[in-house]
Formats: sequence, C-alpha cells, structure tokens
Amino acid sequence: MRRENTAAPLIPGRCTLPELKRAAAACRACPLWERGIQTVFGEGSLDSRLILVGEQPGDYEDRQGLPFVGPAGRVLDQALAQAGIDRSAAYVTNVVKHFKWVSQGRRRLHTKPNAREIGACMPWLDAEIELIRPRVLVALGSTAAQALFGKQVLVTRDHGRPLPSDRAPYAIATSHPSAILRTETDEQRQQAMEGLVEDLRIVADLVRKP
Repeated sequence: MRRENTAAPLIPGRCTLPELKRAAAACRACPLWERGIQTVFGEGSLDSRLILVGEQPGDYEDRQGLPFVGPAGRVLDQALAQAGIDRSAAYVTNVVKHFKWVSQGRRRLHTKPNAREIGACMPWLDAEIELIRPRVLVALGSTAAQALFGKQVLVTRDHGRPLPSDRAPYAIATSHPSAILRTETDEQRQQAMEGLVEDLRIVADLVRKP
C-alpha cells in the first residue's frame, strides 16, 4: 500500500501521545470514519511496558470513545487480573481505530476490517508503539496478530510463544476476549478463558523479566 493511501502523512513529527490522539481524531485515510461515531484511540500510560492490541473498537467503544470497555473488555479485565497484570499498567489499543459494522434492526454488529482498512490505519498503531516503546507487545486475535507479525502467524497454533518482531523486544499472540464470548457451552468458555489466562501469565513473566 502506498504511503499516501494510509494515515502516514497525518502523523505529526516528534509529537506527544495526546497530540497523536488529537491528530487521529480527524483521520479520513479510509472510509470507516463515515460509519463510526468517533476515532477510538489507545488508552494508557506512556511509561507502559506492555501494549495489548485488538482488532477494532466495538459498539460500546465507539459510543464511549475508549478501547475495551464493552463485554470483551470485561473479559479482558478478568483475564488480566487472573494473570497478575494490572490493566492500568498496560496500554490498550486496536489495529483499526473506527468501528466497522452492519445494521441488524437496532443493533450494530461488528464486521471484520479488510486489508485496505487495516493498512490505512497501521501508521497510527506504529506511532503509538514508537512513542511507548513497550517491552512486550501482545496481539489479541488473528487480525491483530497477522497485521503485526505477518500472515503466516496462526493464533490457534502460535499463541503463547514469543514471536519475532522489530516492534518490541518480546511479542506474543493470544486469543481475542470476544472469542470467549462466542463459545457455545460453559465448558468451552471455561477452557477458552483458561487458555487466555495462561498466555497472559507468560506475558506477565516477560514484563517482569530483568
């Protein structure tokens, strides 16, 4: 994808995180801004040693302007707590900053972003990572994992193990919390949650590693 077809020209030089967020609020690099209520930028401290990256904001996030504040966010909070990670010590964001959805009655249902939309939005994520310089970079779900680490990465196979990345010293992929919400039985839900927590415990060890 050519640079002029992405958000890259909109990235301010030598900016702070609040300045980057303000610039992203006016992004028109792909058509998703026409559908979403607002740009949903990342949230967290510039001193965070950990970045958690999801796919895109959902309905709750689009309305509130904050990442992971809906049902998937509550699952993530539970998993982080069980893994011994303080969410307030992590920076949480998404690959795509606008909510892509289709209408079903009064509901707005998530639709997966395409390669054009992901490519257009990636400069924002890379700018966040460059500013924060995390020790550990975690991709939540396949969209984030493949955007960050390449199409060859399969979360079902590669979750929980260090992946090569030039964006952070340590990089890991794991399942997206929304996958737990989509499970059909309580047993499947428990197994999926245990898998996510197990991966996040590995992340916790890497964050604390000297």
